[in-house]
Amino acid sequence: MTRSIDYGKLMHRAMRNLIQDVLCDVRDNGLPGAHHFFITFETTHPDTSIADWLKERYPSEMTVVMQHWFDKLTVTDEGFSVTLNFGDQPENLYIPYDAIQTFVDPSVEFGLRFESQEGENDEDELAPPPKDEDPATVTPLSDKAADADVVSLDSFRK
Repeated sequence: MTRSIDYGKLMHRAMRNLIQDVLCDVRDNGLPGAHHFFITFETTHPDTSIADWLKERYPSEMTVVMQHWFDKLTVTDEGFSVTLNFGDQPENLYIPYDAIQTFVDPSVEFGLRFESQEGENDEDELAPPPKDEDPATVTPLSDKAADADVVSLDSFRK
């Protein structure tokens, strides 16, 4: 059996750890300045927990905003729970990191997009991502990134 490093899976893990770190900071210190988050997640993920009426309204995916009012933010290694206000009706949500499709902070033009991988799992086996699929994408929210210079790492090798 040929083994290889699954960079896509490693990037997904690193990006989800970044989200966890950001949410821990928000939990401990609140949202600084104009920061706020748009989080799109799969409502069909088996570990997602949302009110039945929200599940009926958003049967496959849902985008929530954490900005002016949120409560009871709890962050774990697997996901986070938060109470958000839906038309003056507070609802508690649990969102596993694996269910997140996009995480965007428009105040600083930062965004992450998770491209799903067929058969993605948490096994320790290292395997290549499908050749026709970009396994992890960091999505800049401005066209400025399109003009960015690409630096070759070869210049830093000894």
